[in-house]
Amino acid sequence: MSHIGPLTFVAARGLLAAAVLAPLAILEHRNSKIAVSKPFVITGIFAGCAFVIGSFLQQAGLKTASVTNTAFLTALYVVATPFISYAFTRHIISPLIWSAVGLSYAGTWLLGGGTLGGLGVGDWLVAACAFFWALHLVIAGFAAPMGRSVLFSVIQFLVVGITALIGALLFETITLETLRAAAPDILYVGVLSTALTFTILTFALRATSPTEAAIIVMTETLFAAFGAWLILNEKLTLVSWTGAGAILLAAIIVQLQQVRSKGRK
Repeated sequence: MSHIGPLTFVAARGLLAAAVLAPLAILEHRNSKIAVSKPFVITGIFAGCAFVIGSFLQQAGLKTASVTNTAFLTALYVVATPFISYAFTRHIISPLIWSAVGLSYAGTWLLGGGTLGGLGVGDWLVAACAFFWALHLVIAGFAAPMGRSVLFSVIQFLVVGITALIGALLFETITLETLRAAAPDILYVGVLSTALTFTILTFALRATSPTEAAIIVMTETLFAAFGAWLILNEKLTLVSWTGAGAILLAAIIVQLQQVRSKGRK
């Protein structure tokens, strides 16, 4: 955000992700017997729309929101996911999973130090993005059983890249100099945390529900804390350690619930 606008960044990560995955989608097409249906394409388009809105709101909010507030407010998607999932599927969320949702969210709060600064415009944008990340997770959950996970990613990221690019051309200034300055960040986010991560997520959603996936994904905060300790020599307080333990316990509860469900079958 020091070099380019949020729409330019979202467009770049989306188009780069689609370009990286395109050859793999062609390979997948050659080896797959699953036909590409109209509902599959529509699901990919809707997933892209949810992704681009959530990503834009998050990037725009990061301009003014504090790191602590951003981490905590983005984690609202863990709470929103089961409600959105129920609204679409009417599948009852078990009490055990609800307890994991609460633990995961409380853990994020504690891991960040148990504080929340005054909310500004940026913070509210980040809070709003959580709804669209949760919606994207639920939509991806619908696409997962359809197969063609790589093609699904290409479709959604093309939607992300094209819609964000149109917005960037209308409302932001794009230059080669600023793109060059932001290139390392765009490459990392576009290839690793977009193309690779979200495609793996779609594969994973074949074996777990969006609500359970949201809780497991929340363990990213543990890896962030570990990275901060390893690379930046940051130390966790007792409150932060308690939060890390709560998030880890939530992930374990999800695994236990999945084992229970398989045992009943």
